[in-house]
Amino acid sequence: MKKLRYIILPCLMMVLASCADEFIDLTPPAEITDEVYFNEAEHFNAAANRFYTYLLDWKDQGIYSDHGSDLIGYDEDSEMQVYSRGLIQAQANDDYYSDTYEAIRDINLLISRAENYDGEESIVEYVAATKFHRAWQYFFLIQRYGGVPLITQPLTENSEELYGARNSRYEVVAQIITDLDDAIAGLPREQDVASDDKGKISKWAAMAFKADVLLHEATWMKNVGTTTDGDGVSAGAGSEGYDPSKIEPYLQEVVTLTKTVMDQGGFELWNYNNVLDNLSHNFLFNLEGSGSNPAGLDKATNKEFIFYSKFDFTFRQAGTLVSHVYQGRTKPSRKMMDMFLTTSGLPIDKPLSGFAGYTNPEDEFQNRDLRMRAYFTNHKFLGVIPTIDNDPELRLDGTNKFGYFNSKFMSWKWGTDEAYRATATESYDMPHIRLAEVYLMYAEALYELNGAITDGELTESINLVRDRAGLPALTNAFVAANNLDMLNEIRRERTIELFAEGATRFNDLKRWGLAEAELGETIFGAVIEGTVYENNTAIYNPEVYGYGEGVAETGVGERRAVIVQPASIRNFSRDNYLFPLPTSQTGLNANLQQNPGY
Repeated sequence: MKKLRYIILPCLMMVLASCADEFIDLTPPAEITDEVYFNEAEHFNAAANRFYTYLLDWKDQGIYSDHGSDLIGYDEDSEMQVYSRGLIQAQANDDYYSDTYEAIRDINLLISRAENYDGEESIVEYVAATKFHRAWQYFFLIQRYGGVPLITQPLTENSEELYGARNSRYEVVAQIITDLDDAIAGLPREQDVASDDKGKISKWAAMAFKADVLLHEATWMKNVGTTTDGDGVSAGAGSEGYDPSKIEPYLQEVVTLTKTVMDQGGFELWNYNNVLDNLSHNFLFNLEGSGSNPAGLDKATNKEFIFYSKFDFTFRQAGTLVSHVYQGRTKPSRKMMDMFLTTSGLPIDKPLSGFAGYTNPEDEFQNRDLRMRAYFTNHKFLGVIPTIDNDPELRLDGTNKFGYFNSKFMSWKWGTDEAYRATATESYDMPHIRLAEVYLMYAEALYELNGAITDGELTESINLVRDRAGLPALTNAFVAANNLDMLNEIRRERTIELFAEGATRFNDLKRWGLAEAELGETIFGAVIEGTVYENNTAIYNPEVYGYGEGVAETGVGERRAVIVQPASIRNFSRDNYLFPLPTSQTGLNANLQQNPGY
């Protein structure tokens, strides 16, 4: 029998920040064979733990941080930047495709071996967690590629499935749902997860993830339909399993699942605004030991993360340039900055919003959603708003080309130039699903399902998120009185709250059917007209901007602003909703058809 080599990485995910005895001890032999492995429950536990290392990691920031979307005021020729301009082309290889199938291969092996397990100790939890991981990997694939080959058994070099056609996205989603139902049935509640297993998947995480999948697919079917299909053996086969009658029950189940997590999960929003100068949204995303924030809070205080990758300074550091990359590649666009409401709860272009304008860089931060200052204030000035006189980052002279600074997911000591951790050693946890997102899914699903949402439903969900951000409650009367659109306001909250967390913006724009319109617009940076930058060469050098200035819609009407990317080079289309399959794969398998448009 062929030998199988497993590298079981010791407790990479299941860590607590405080002490080593709270780590899972995984020390299997370096080389093991079918004859001696998968015959004890601990073997399944150790193998299942390995799958946490297959999740998106800090090194995947190019796809993980909304980089290249309409929310980002940073320009480079990275994959996601090229993708957002509609210029992506099929490449010979794509690690996101091959690595994901490598993970699925290992996952299928464990599930297959479990079918023949006859030991006395239960392996139900380990198999349930493994099915969660298979669902996670396939959901990543359908978001990126649409329908893909659905493989649920270990393959050999002679397996017919190696040369099979793609399944439709609807067939893949059906398998994802089946796996998640099994995961929900077999996983423990968060309250029952052992202290040395913190960070492992709970029943509530599986419920929240299933809600995420169902919301994505319900809104995709509603707003995109079959317009991106074509990934089958013949024309039209790519839509096999499409059934719009599932939209309503999917949305209803999203409501049920999220409400269950909200009511029974024991999670809480991490709100320490009273001791963090209203900057909870900054310190939550670089939370490590007590030295990572001025209030001395550590990871044990965080009950908001539902599913996340665990990191630790001693046992598992990020190992990549987290702070450096987030500082540069996630600087916000004009659209992102103008999306934040004022403390009145109104958009900045409303007459009674109280918006202070753009004359000085600090003006637009006044009377705004607390997340604006938490995300986009230079770390040296988190306690106070920086000004053009004391912060060289605000000079538009080529050092900071577009006028803003990102501090979300950046690890710095309060009010200093000193990093809390040296480069590539950051050790804060990476959130995949957190309670705030569950509240937002609940509100969105209710509105999509009913075309309305009650004030009571807003109170138990989205208004909790708004309250932490220093905003008044959203009510139906407020929306009507100010000529707002409730769905747009729900989507606004999601966009702001989840900024730079996963490829959320790209996936949301696509499932809403808005990507070609939103990604096709000119991306602007700082406002020039009517500000201290205008005609002031000491702080603004127009020559460093290759695209010059253009007229942007702002909170005070049309104003000239720096152009980051003009609409003329942004040609995202419906065909770009899906990435192309790697040509190395389509070349090996004549039945594996390419996505439309490539």
